[in-house]
Amino acid sequence: IAAAVTTVIVAFCWIYIRKYQSRQESEVISTITAICALAIALITSALLPVDIFLVSFMKYPNGTYKEWAASNETRQQIEDTVLYGYYTLYSIIVFCVFLWIPFVYFYYEEKDEDNSNKCLKKAVERTLAIPQICLFLLTFVPLESPPNQNSTQWEKVQYLFEELGSSHGLAALSFSISSLTLIGMLAVITYTAYGMSVLPLNLIKGTRSILYERLENTEDMEEVEHQIDKLKAKCADGRPLSMRDQRNLQDLDAKLQVLHRRGRHLEIAERTCCNKVGSALRPMKILLGVFFILVALLFFITLFISNLDKALHSAGISTGFIIFGTKLINPLNELLLALQPVFPLDYVLITIITMYFVFTSMAGIRNMGIWFFWIRLYKIRPQRTRPQALLFLCMILLLIVLHTSYMIYSLAPQYVMYGSQKYLLQVRSDPSQGNYSTAITKICDADAPEDQCTVTRSYLFLHKFWFFSTIYYFGNWAFLVVFLIGLVVSCCKGKKSVIEGEVDADDSDVSDDEYVH
Repeated sequence: IAAAVTTVIVAFCWIYIRKYQSRQESEVISTITAICALAIALITSALLPVDIFLVSFMKYPNGTYKEWAASNETRQQIEDTVLYGYYTLYSIIVFCVFLWIPFVYFYYEEKDEDNSNKCLKKAVERTLAIPQICLFLLTFVPLESPPNQNSTQWEKVQYLFEELGSSHGLAALSFSISSLTLIGMLAVITYTAYGMSVLPLNLIKGTRSILYERLENTEDMEEVEHQIDKLKAKCADGRPLSMRDQRNLQDLDAKLQVLHRRGRHLEIAERTCCNKVGSALRPMKILLGVFFILVALLFFITLFISNLDKALHSAGISTGFIIFGTKLINPLNELLLALQPVFPLDYVLITIITMYFVFTSMAGIRNMGIWFFWIRLYKIRPQRTRPQALLFLCMILLLIVLHTSYMIYSLAPQYVMYGSQKYLLQVRSDPSQGNYSTAITKICDADAPEDQCTVTRSYLFLHKFWFFSTIYYFGNWAFLVVFLIGLVVSCCKGKKSVIEGEVDADDSDVSDDEYVH
């Protein structure tokens, strides 16, 4: 099953990257890197449902351990296997974010030079500057102090690596991953929150009519041509145009070229079968959009209740707003617990939720593009996306996946912590009826005995350091605010063009011909 799922994920990643990458600027090494990084992101996101399934599969519905899981050693082996899975995938993500993707990015930036060895050397030099940031962050890991308090910085790093190989490796790795997750949190607030609003509304609103767009484009072309003729008429008697008129003429010529390219794209879009199939599937898209917006609103309400519960009933900011159990009714958590008796509906739902976060993040990045604060770096467009943009997209998704686990924990804290586990609680009967006790089955929660309920490895990673949990908590509030803003903006926007993002003023004729062919 694992091999089949991995094959499907890799195939999807190959199709997705090939759909968006530029045919003109495609590079083998950047394409392979993007496909592998995207596959790692999707595989890592699937680890949380597996983690929950394994801790739940150890017990019967009546709360007793299954025969093969009755031994503490067996359960420990299973938990260690999941822990090693997290170690492996998270280590690969760290490697990709700090080494491999930056190296490929810098190598592609330098590849225009004739000397390939010089390009490789420059790429390595730039890449090696990034891991120094990682080593700097690792020196802040709250481990035991080195034996020699007067150690140099390099000796502290050596001691750190020795600790990584000991039982303290979990703390060190958790600190490193949590540091990266902070960046992932910013990406989730920016891209995922917007993607959750724009994806369903785009499906509901659909696109503009091609016939209307072609008519509008033709009218715009006639208007621009009329303005150009008026400017040229000023110099019909041989007088030169003023500097202002020359600039206006250049702007109008550029605008006319864009309109001509837009007209060609609209003509091609009208002839393609995809447009006809899309029109036939219009009712299905509307239903899917309504379903997605309802899911998004469910997540919004659930996350708001979860944050409100932590604000009212947790121990406060100094503990990372950690709350044991849920005091307020959490809709999604209750739904997952209600689906437990019908195997495997709860696992299917948690998998869908995880994939939903990933794909809405991809939709958000696709619609917004790659930004650095207020500066737009790259656009994500079908068959037009530069290799650097695809590398950035995959790096952002890797960071988003790291924060997805905490988002899902916030949505369903009890379920993510214990899954569908139950335990037997001994209850004393009425002394007047005899001195004996009865066992009742309860759903695992924070009050359960440690030997009766197994906590998921994901939960241990999320709550190793209280200060990270505090930052994630406030990040959830920011997520809710950005989602509302994105929802309002998406509602106010009109229908998208059927060739949205295919034609821009900064496109060249070469790139346009590439798309047409």
